[in-house]
Amino acid sequence: MSQQVIKASSRQLTEMKTYYEKGGLASTPPGAVFSVKTDGCHITAYKSGKVLFQGKNSHKEASRWGSPAASAKSSAKSSVDHHRYAPPKSIDGLPLVGSDETGTGDYFGPITVVAAHLTRDQLESAASLGLRDSKTITDPEIRQTAPKLLKQCTYSLTVLRNEKYNRLQAEGMNQGRMKALLHHEAIKNVIAKLKENGEPFDGVLIDQFVKPDTYFSYLKQSGKQWPDTLPIYFATKAEDLHPAVAAGSILARYAFLKEMDKLAETLGVTIPKGAGPRVDQAAREIYKSRGKEALYNSVKWHFSNTDRAVKQL
Repeated sequence: MSQQVIKASSRQLTEMKTYYEKGGLASTPPGAVFSVKTDGCHITAYKSGKVLFQGKNSHKEASRWGSPAASAKSSAKSSVDHHRYAPPKSIDGLPLVGSDETGTGDYFGPITVVAAHLTRDQLESAASLGLRDSKTITDPEIRQTAPKLLKQCTYSLTVLRNEKYNRLQAEGMNQGRMKALLHHEAIKNVIAKLKENGEPFDGVLIDQFVKPDTYFSYLKQSGKQWPDTLPIYFATKAEDLHPAVAAGSILARYAFLKEMDKLAETLGVTIPKGAGPRVDQAAREIYKSRGKEALYNSVKWHFSNTDRAVKQL
C-alpha cells in the first residue's frame, strides 16, 4: 500500500481536522487526533504531529499540507521556517514584542490576537506562571494564569467577532489576511505603549501562520506596511522560542474563553469549542430557537458546519 508521512504543527492539525470533518471522521485510534477516509486515501493524524496518508491517492492528499517527512524531514521545515525573517538563535534573550492568536479553527466565537511584551523584571516575576503555548494548557489553568499575567506585562488585544468576520469573508478576504491585520494592530498598540513609557525593545516575533512575504502582502492590500527600521521575525511554534509569544498565546486564549462565556450567556445554551459534531448540534438548536441571524452573528458562516447544521434541516 502506498503511503506518505508529514510532520504537522498543532495549528495545521486543527486546520486539517476542520477541513476533513465535512466528509465525516472515522473512528480514532489511540494517540490520534483524528482519522478520516477520503477517495483513495486513509488519513490518520497523531498528537505528536505525525500525519499518515495511506492509499493510492496518498501522495496527492499529503501534498495539500506539506512535504513527506520520510524523504525530506528537514526540507519540510525549511520551506516554512528558513527565510530572511527567521529569528536568531539568541532570540530568547532579546526584549521583544510577541504575538499569537486563537479561535481560527473554532466555528463559534471570534478570532482573538494578543501582542505582549515583558521586561526583564517582569520575566522573572512571571517565570513561576510557566509561560508556554496555550494549546498545552487546560482552559481552567488558562483562567487562573491569565489574570496574573495581565498584571505583569504590556499587552494589546484585538478581537474579530463573527458578524464582521462573515462580512469580510463574503467580500473575499481570507482568514490569513484577517489575522495579519489583527496582529499588525495589536503589535502597533503595544509598541505605542512601550514608546510612551520609554521601555526598550529590540523587535517583534510573530507566531508564523503564513510566509512573511504573504504577511506583508496582506498588509499592503489594506494600505498598511511594516517600517523597515524595526526588526520583525516569524517562526512556527514561536511560543517555545520566546516568553512574550507564550504570553500572547495565553492571553489570546483567555480572551477567547471570555468571549465564549458571553456568547453562551447571550444565546442561553452551552457553546462547544472546535468544529465537531457537538458544535453542529448546538448550531441546530440555536438556529431553531433563535433564528438564522443569531447563528450567523455567532459563527464562522463559511465553515462546513453550516451545511451540516442548517442547510440539512
